[in-house]
Amino acid sequence: MFEVKEKPKRVERALLVGALQSGHSMEEVESLLAELKELTLTIGIAVVDISLVRLRSMSARFFLGKGKMAEILQKARDLDCDCIIFDNELTPGQQRNWEKESGLCVIDRHEVILDIFAQRAQTKEAVLQVDLARMQYSLPRLKRAWTHLDRQRGGGGVTQRGEGEAQIEIDQRLVRKRIAHLKNELALVMKHRAVQRSQRLKVPMPTAAIVGYTNAGKSTLLNSLTKAGVLVEDKLFATLDPTTRRLELPSGRVMLLTDTVGFVRNLPHHLVDAFKATLEEAVMADFLIHIIDVSSPDRLRQAATTLQVLKELGAEEKRIVTLCNKIDLIDGEDKKDLILDGLNGACFVSLKTGEGLETLLNRLEEKLDKEGGVLEFLIPHDRYDLRHRLHEMGCVLTEKAEEEGVRLHCNLPARARKTYEPYRQRPKNIRKIGAA
Repeated sequence: MFEVKEKPKRVERALLVGALQSGHSMEEVESLLAELKELTLTIGIAVVDISLVRLRSMSARFFLGKGKMAEILQKARDLDCDCIIFDNELTPGQQRNWEKESGLCVIDRHEVILDIFAQRAQTKEAVLQVDLARMQYSLPRLKRAWTHLDRQRGGGGVTQRGEGEAQIEIDQRLVRKRIAHLKNELALVMKHRAVQRSQRLKVPMPTAAIVGYTNAGKSTLLNSLTKAGVLVEDKLFATLDPTTRRLELPSGRVMLLTDTVGFVRNLPHHLVDAFKATLEEAVMADFLIHIIDVSSPDRLRQAATTLQVLKELGAEEKRIVTLCNKIDLIDGEDKKDLILDGLNGACFVSLKTGEGLETLLNRLEEKLDKEGGVLEFLIPHDRYDLRHRLHEMGCVLTEKAEEEGVRLHCNLPARARKTYEPYRQRPKNIRKIGAA
């Protein structure tokens, strides 16, 4: 199997570079650089220093002007850096030009994120998704792996090509073939996931997907509510694979809760496309739980990033329960700021201390009440399989055996009504039943 070796040796010391461009604030750029530092540390590269450059006009060849480039290169040499990492996206040509001028490894934010995902991928599905994203990213950058063959190119026309050029073409063909193979495998994975989902829908429980910025507490929430035992670390992208668990609410009703991969600002489009098989759990859920780390000064930008990615996935119309986590880390004045931020309608919790979890469970009950409604059914004695499913969903409020069958009052999810519509009755006192 062909593998692109973009960084032939391990890099250990990095200089981070961010550019302040027109239309962006200094605060925003500094925030992104701080996040890039955390991303870089996550892949095990030490950050020696950070340079912020004011960019009036972008250079097609180097992104930065030659003067600024010379300053950056000198700084990297003085600090004994073996890698320069740009927060801004570099074109393949700009990346090659920087590496040729510096003799150092030069990458951008997108490649750092890809490396993190490659390190964290565990299941077959995640490995396939990451591999596809890396191949798509690497295809236009293959020349980086063959710079030692540049001098071997022949002249004299199209048919007289040098060894280096021929090797690059061979590798491009291999990578394209690998991309096609990965897409086919992912299609099979999506088909398998669809089968699993259809099996779940046979017992049509309401579903909710946990979404949010990376490291906001999604896996911790799933563990807190369902004892799922999902890996929890204070790291970006600690888990990549969706995990679904059964959650029993205080009323006895049951729903399915799914943890999804975290989002990050400037997420590479290759990853958005490659992870649709994972993120489609958010698209298919009845509603979403959007978790926000309120201890972060960038909470509003992070929340906006999550909503933007959901929009790209076609899930922006989903009903959302907003959950503000880590309130134990903020004081009274900061809590006032949350109200000014427009988060006063959210649930405030601390997953670390357990504060607010009861309020969240009640909010989930309210969501199910709005979706469903108390209905009366008369299930024939020969269809006890339907009665069993109602009990599995935890939506049975009252039950009474009669001569014609079993009479039940249920708070039934909307998605299950079609199956039970032939057995629906008209309750005489539905308000009293609902209050009980």
